[in-house]
Amino acid sequence: MKRIVAITWLSLFVFSCTNQSGFLNETSRMVKNTFVWENANVYFLLTDRFNNADTTNDFSFDRKQDGGKLRNFQGGDLEGITQKVQQGYFDELGVNVLWFSPVMEQIHGFVDEGTGNTYAYHGYWPRDWTSIDPNWGTKKDLKKLVKEAHQRGIRVMLDVIINHTGPVTPEDSQWPDTWVRTGPQCDYKTKESTISCTLVANLPDVKTESNEEVELPDFLIEKWKREGRYEQEVEELDEFFKRTNYPRAPRFYIIKWLSDLVRELGVDGFRVDTAKHTEASIWAELYREANAAFLAWKEENPAEVLDDNEFFMVGEVYNYAIGHGMDFPYDDGQTVNFFDNGFNSLINFSMKYDVTQSPQKVFERYSDMLNGTLKGKTVLNYLASHDDSGSFDRERNEAYWSATMLMLTPGQAQIYYGDETGRKLVVPDAVGDAQLRSFMNWDDLENDSTQALLEHWQLLGRFRKRHPAIGAGVHQTLLENPFSFSRTYVKGGMKDQVLVVMDYNGQSIPASGIFEEGEKVIDYYSGKNCTVKDGQLLFEDHSAKVILLEAE
Repeated sequence: MKRIVAITWLSLFVFSCTNQSGFLNETSRMVKNTFVWENANVYFLLTDRFNNADTTNDFSFDRKQDGGKLRNFQGGDLEGITQKVQQGYFDELGVNVLWFSPVMEQIHGFVDEGTGNTYAYHGYWPRDWTSIDPNWGTKKDLKKLVKEAHQRGIRVMLDVIINHTGPVTPEDSQWPDTWVRTGPQCDYKTKESTISCTLVANLPDVKTESNEEVELPDFLIEKWKREGRYEQEVEELDEFFKRTNYPRAPRFYIIKWLSDLVRELGVDGFRVDTAKHTEASIWAELYREANAAFLAWKEENPAEVLDDNEFFMVGEVYNYAIGHGMDFPYDDGQTVNFFDNGFNSLINFSMKYDVTQSPQKVFERYSDMLNGTLKGKTVLNYLASHDDSGSFDRERNEAYWSATMLMLTPGQAQIYYGDETGRKLVVPDAVGDAQLRSFMNWDDLENDSTQALLEHWQLLGRFRKRHPAIGAGVHQTLLENPFSFSRTYVKGGMKDQVLVVMDYNGQSIPASGIFEEGEKVIDYYSGKNCTVKDGQLLFEDHSAKVILLEAE
């Protein structure tokens, strides 16, 4: 197991230890003053698989437990996420952004993909963009979650879809042909055959390229009338199209419905699904409406505003890698700049490979890209996710190293639920992506080994949260042996500097310019003290997996 010594200094804030466990008093800090989107600690979870706080909504729309392994709804809900927010679970982990799978109403039935009946437990098969699926709760529950998160300085990033509807089933009507295409199926050989096609069979593709005006689907009209809100929905649509002068084309209906959630709830950002499978320009349209809605919410709710940041959008451009820079290449050689079309960040699909390289190589390359070609933008790094069979360390043999690398790599960090508790990513009898989506392993927290791993993630996460230089700063390698580097972040009146030493070999570490001679520093990880002598720091007892030092 590789070991790390991290020496840190923050110029604007002074922190003190409260005990010898390495846990610091966080309540005295103004979280909103140190939050930087480029350094975000994002926690991504599947709503249905995280925490079940309300068992009365587990079987909405007569859904049954007759699916394949891990292909049923299992009961996780919005109230379950809120419960963990209130308990401080995310605070202890250093999380400042929550991203959870889509919660709009899903198809009611199931499809058989050859692996047993599959329900829309994952949230990516939308049926009605204006409703919350009752399996996960209500809009009131979502509003409560956002408010509780905001009260703790945690931003909320909704997972949104425009590219497709849910599959057609005996219980679920197809959207009209004016709205969707049902063929051909994408072969991904060209840009065109990645966009104007269905991702898979029986997944209707929204005609996002069309400017032809369309009427509301009959099944949606009937549904809204049953629910007693048809007149209100139509009136709001009329107002939206009159205000914006957009044509009543499919994408603009959906953009209206998604931006409504921002205006009503004050969510801070979107994670956009299947972004490369539509014309990039529609994401600029979505961002424009979502940001306007966010600014309107801020104006109407000044007491709940966290900071001056505008709306933030992260795109899932599948197989985008940080090395692509600003321009994503399709297989036919055509390139598209998604950053110029509404996105502040793109998910980085190369981190799971890069983590096998030396930390020096990874950190230097990422910093050079983020402070050069990608300056003003960022990437969301991850090692495991809900639909990546190539996730790093699926056997969880390098769980500590995963935490260390993810939390110290420049860019944003995405924790996938259960990374911090060693949740299994290989499940017997489950097939395909379902293996990656087991229920959160809360019971394992009774084990000392799981608790130790969780504490490792917690300390790294909170350390990263308090130091924007880690994800958003400029990296500089100082020594190759032991590998030592600094990160510096300067913006406005804030300056944050971090010095990290990896693979500590027992020698003295230069501290001049970071700490004063004779100054006492404290290890964030263990709670132990150390004093600067002759401009150096020497660690005689280095048994911890990570040592994180800052001024006492």
